[in-house]
Amino acid sequence: MVSDDENEEKKEKRRLLTVSPIAKPLAGKKLRKRTLKVIRLASEMKQLKRGVKEVVKFVRRGKKGLCVIAGDISPIDVITHVPVLCEEADTPYIYVPSKEDLAGASITKRPTCCVLVMSEPLKKEVKEEEKAKFIEDFDKVVKEVRELTASHF
Repeated sequence: MVSDDENEEKKEKRRLLTVSPIAKPLAGKKLRKRTLKVIRLASEMKQLKRGVKEVVKFVRRGKKGLCVIAGDISPIDVITHVPVLCEEADTPYIYVPSKEDLAGASITKRPTCCVLVMSEPLKKEVKEEEKAKFIEDFDKVVKEVRELTASHF
């Protein structure tokens, strides 16, 4: 009988096989978990923009945040311009292996190809303790993403 750990490893290998060759920098296991945790917090605090259209709109307007892109998008042409926009706007970006992971973290059932985690809330007032925890986690993830990007390129 196959154990749960072996099933998880097989699922992980299948996910990594479907990742596009341009999906670089790709988040490792720990960074991916932290990133998805930050996405979940941002979604609860209404600081998350989903989909290519919204992400591009907010990056072009100069809003700061973290762009997370799914690496298994087909056709890849849908999102190839997003990393270029992020680099021009000095917005950090990272790829995760699966669009289903992004949808789960952003508390939607619909798979999404990219999200923008906003560093500042747009409208809704948030409790100070929640905001402090979010900012701490967000800053850690952004720092790791910038290090990974710098070492990759």
